[in-house]
Amino acid sequence: MSLIRWLSTAGAAIASVLLPACDSVVMQEIKPGISTAAEVRARLGEPGNEFTNPDGSVTWEYTRQPQGVDCYMITLGRDQIVLSMDQVLNDANYAQIREGMTPPEVLRQLGTPASKVIYNNLQEEVWEWRIRGTPNSEETYFNAHFNTNSSLLKKAGKRVAQRG
Repeated sequence: MSLIRWLSTAGAAIASVLLPACDSVVMQEIKPGISTAAEVRARLGEPGNEFTNPDGSVTWEYTRQPQGVDCYMITLGRDQIVLSMDQVLNDANYAQIREGMTPPEVLRQLGTPASKVIYNNLQEEVWEWRIRGTPNSEETYFNAHFNTNSSLLKKAGKRVAQRG
């Protein structure tokens, strides 16, 4: 293996170990009722998506897909102060995903998926999120299957990837 390739591989391995640790430190620094929108942007960068809520607040999405297993939704009030911060890839939110939902509704609930694949023969578009397994060593995913004709959710559920 060339030195450049080895260094690149080693760097990627180190980053995959340190990024979750960085998230836990940065997320602890964001305080509901205290932190501002400017502080969130300075610590986390631009949000992947921005959702306007009926009360005038806005929710910013910070996903860690496709490599990570978290998606943070940070809600800011009209005054640009953090109201709440939630990691949305969890069992309570998976339970809210129901047949007949639209893609924007699922996106708002779970954030941007790790992948989207269209299966023309099944008339399906499948969105997939990498999620925490039980135990954590299991490679687990949450899938949402949309009908490509109606764009409505047909079914959703977890799957565990088979190893070796």
